[in-house]
Amino acid sequence: MDSEAPLTYRLLTGTDDRAFCEKVSAALDDGYVLHGEPQLTTRPDGTVVCAQAVVLPPAR
Repeated sequence: MDSEAPLTYRLLTGTDDRAFCEKVSAALDDGYVLHGEPQLTTRPDGTVVCAQAVVLPPAR
């Protein structure tokens, strides 16, 4: 497998802020599509953490 080839599945994680939204937006710009619902959790300090799965659609 080519280590430089794009992954077909990625789980993006980060705090609920602009940087996380930019990370998801960049993946969408690269051809990924959202897979499932975003997930949220809260750390003991109150920080909200997000996770969003993205997948590359099969080549046509």
